[in-house]
Amino acid sequence: MSYTISQKFFFDAAHTLKREIEADSSRRVHGHTYNAEVFLRGQRDPDSGMVMDLGLVRLEIEQLRQLLDHHLLDDVAGLGPATLENLCRFIAGKLQPRLPALSSVRVWRESVGDSCMWSL
Repeated sequence: MSYTISQKFFFDAAHTLKREIEADSSRRVHGHTYNAEVFLRGQRDPDSGMVMDLGLVRLEIEQLRQLLDHHLLDDVAGLGPATLENLCRFIAGKLQPRLPALSSVRVWRESVGDSCMWSL
């Protein structure tokens, strides 16, 4: 039997984006509140009863969050254009070495309803 646990977090960040539609407003520096959720899948440890201690997951997320929160995403090394897809890939790439049970990452902007999910 497999279990999936998750932890949500958010970060505020600014960026620019070259797009064909909404081009002028996207090219200007603007910001969003991004929500993210990481999912870990695995077996429940019989001794602890957990897939992984969510406190440890929060510690890893906080280190990652410091790379994104209140930053200009254009300047974040390894991110590329600040799309939801690239944010999912970036978050997964940073967390997966420390959280090998990572199975999915979701990033969304609540204010406009945009969302992306990366999965193994």
